[in-house]
Order: sequence, then C-alpha cells, then structure tokens
Amino acid sequence: MTLVLGVYWCWSDLNTPVALPPEGAVVSVAQGEPLRVIGARLEAAGVIRHALLLRVWARWQGLDRLVRSGEYRFAQPLSPVDVLAMLRSPSAALHRVTIPEGSTLSQIASLFAGAGFGGVDQFLCVAHDADFLARLDLPTSGLEGYLFPETYTFAWSMSPEQIFAAMVERFRAQAGGLRVRRMQAGTSEEDMVILASLIEKETGAATERALISAVFHNRLRIGMPLQSDPTAMYGRGGHGAPTHVDLSVESPYNTYLHAGLPPGPICNPGLAALEAAITPAAVPYLYFVSRKDGTHAFSSSLEEHNRAVARLRHGRDDGS
Repeated sequence: MTLVLGVYWCWSDLNTPVALPPEGAVVSVAQGEPLRVIGARLEAAGVIRHALLLRVWARWQGLDRLVRSGEYRFAQPLSPVDVLAMLRSPSAALHRVTIPEGSTLSQIASLFAGAGFGGVDQFLCVAHDADFLARLDLPTSGLEGYLFPETYTFAWSMSPEQIFAAMVERFRAQAGGLRVRRMQAGTSEEDMVILASLIEKETGAATERALISAVFHNRLRIGMPLQSDPTAMYGRGGHGAPTHVDLSVESPYNTYLHAGLPPGPICNPGLAALEAAITPAAVPYLYFVSRKDGTHAFSSSLEEHNRAVARLRHGRDDGS
C-alpha cells in the first residue's frame, strides 16, 4: 500500500503545475551541464518542487542527456514533465519577435518590451545614447531607419544594446547588397534610408513604391516641397490621418513647411522600399492622391491632380 501511495505521489507531483513567483523565472543551462545542477537551479528558482524526482524521472525515461543549453524564461506554471519537455525543445530557449516594415523606433521598443525583453524606457534610452550610436557608426538622427524589419530570434538574456546592434547589423547586410546601385544613383546611404522611410509610410502596395519614389525624386530635382503627410505626423509625434492643423505644425520633419528631405528617417523601411528609393520609375509624376483602398492616383500636373482629387471626392475614379 505504501509503495502504491509513493508511486501515486511521484506521478502526481511530476504532472502537477508548480506556481511560479509573481515575476516568473529565468534559468540558464550551460553546455554539457549535468541535470543534477540544472534541477537544483530550477528548484531554487521555484520552477519545480523536487529536483531529485525530476532527475530520477528523466534518467528512467532516457531524457537526462537530451537537455539543451540556453536561457529559458518561465512565465506560467508548468509541471515537471512539461519543464523537461521545454528543456529539450530546440526553440524554447529563444524567443521570436516580428518587426513589421514601417515600424517606428517607439513601436519597436514597445514590441520588445511586450515580448518580455525589458522596459520600453530601457530600449529608448539605448536608442538615444550618443556613445552607442557612435559605436554603430550611425547618423546623429539616431537608430530610426536602421533597425531592419524582419523576424528575429533572440535569447532572453539579450540586452537592448545587443538586440539593436543585431538589427543594425542586419540592416548593414541588406543595404550592402544595394551599395553599387546606390552609388550609381549618386545617393548617400542616409538619404536612401530617409527616402525609403517616406516611401514605406506612403504606400503598402508593391507596385507603387517605384512610382512614389519617382514623385519624390522629381520634386527634389525641381526644388518642390515633398509635402508628405507622414513626415508632418512624425514631427508632431502623431499617427493616422492628418488634419490641416497637423500639416501646419512647425517641425524640421514637416515637409509641407521645409523643402528637401527631412533630417532623418520617419520609420524603419524594408528592403523593397530601400530598393525603390534608389530606383524610381521613369515617369514624370509630381502628385499622388489616395484612392482610400491602399493605392493612389498619380498625376504630372497640378490641374490633373486637382481633377483626380475631385473625382475621388465624389466617389469616382474613371481616369477621365
């Protein structure tokens, strides 16, 4: 009877989730570390109750040598059996974070903070650290524009500095592939990134990026203000559809009030936008207006543009 009760207790303990401390727990596992040491660390962190029981179970199942090294974050109660399965997972020690194209620095900081990598303030503090920017050889405008958007896999122990450095390194790799074409176009890397950030914010339609780029290039060539709504909104720290008031707010980023490119990128563009920035379409367009469906109507003259605006205002876009 005692043996039966003992077996039942062991089985119950192995399959019962253990309440974690309120802040959760992070446990590191070194390469080749014995389960005896790992189990003690898990028990001390409050992840499991009985390290010895975990070791005996793992050895009986032949799993004691299959634990992977890395850093594991425990955010919810798990049973010892589930903990052991987590320690054997090829991806559990890492966390994936997807950064959408066109995300701003503040949005990226929020994404990483929400994923558990630290506080928003920690990321923003690093992003504005002059010494950190100098080490990465970035413009004084900061990290905005150079945090390449894609899906990253980071260990929980990665600091904001390491995360941002990895994203900038990824940007360098992508931008490096455009270097020859960029130099042929006579565009600096900084100007390419700034222009790409405007293109990224103006359209999500792949077929329009080169057209939007052409409008901006044509305007820059003749000294015409870019008049890009997203720059005005960025300058005042806002998002969404701008009002006439928004477009008149003084800011060095407001391209309604200041000719030329803004002083820095307004978001973090993807590869397609970077390519469009240095390869504009060969068209004479100077204007575009939204069709409210994610695409735009393009025009070469103000008169043509005004007609397009009138058509769209009345719900027509027959091209006449």
